[in-house]
Amino acid sequence: MLMNHQYSISCVDSYYRIVAETLFPPENAEIHGGPELAAVEGFADILGIGMEFKRLMRAGENGNTAEFNRYLAHFQNNLALLISKTWVEKSDDMRKDQLQRRLPVLIRFIETGDYGSALIEFGVILDELAFLFFGSQSQKEDFTEYTLRIDTQMGLFWWYGSQIRNRNLKVDDNILRALLLIGICYLTSF
Repeated sequence: MLMNHQYSISCVDSYYRIVAETLFPPENAEIHGGPELAAVEGFADILGIGMEFKRLMRAGENGNTAEFNRYLAHFQNNLALLISKTWVEKSDDMRKDQLQRRLPVLIRFIETGDYGSALIEFGVILDELAFLFFGSQSQKEDFTEYTLRIDTQMGLFWWYGSQIRNRNLKVDDNILRALLLIGICYLTSF
């Protein structure tokens, strides 16, 4: 069973579970050596973003910053649109504004290559975004199961968000960048 401090996944297809457990093993909250790039690529495939993910990874390896920057701009625009178009109670409008102000911070971390800080910031953004989409349900222990019942890929994405928030990742920059690209690609195509 996939588990972290708050969430477990018990209702996913065995193939998805194997791929997800390869990315973030359930027994150990701290990954030593980190996931392999192949595990990150496999997870991108099950989220339906494998082709975009691999294209952006190659662009980074080839030094094609123009292509990556264009994609990053699409990500930023799409995320800002998702945040602004989310209907919330009047009392939660401040959360939307605060989340909008976090986007430039995330983008600066990415542009400077500080992927560790970017991944931490991205985890905070995902947590707030989940609240805007799902309200207080996103704070409950069974949130992952709730989203898995709606859609398996979406549920696995929110599980991924909980994993990057709750893990102390000690991995090289290439893996941090790859883990970050999963979220960027998914939300860009959301």
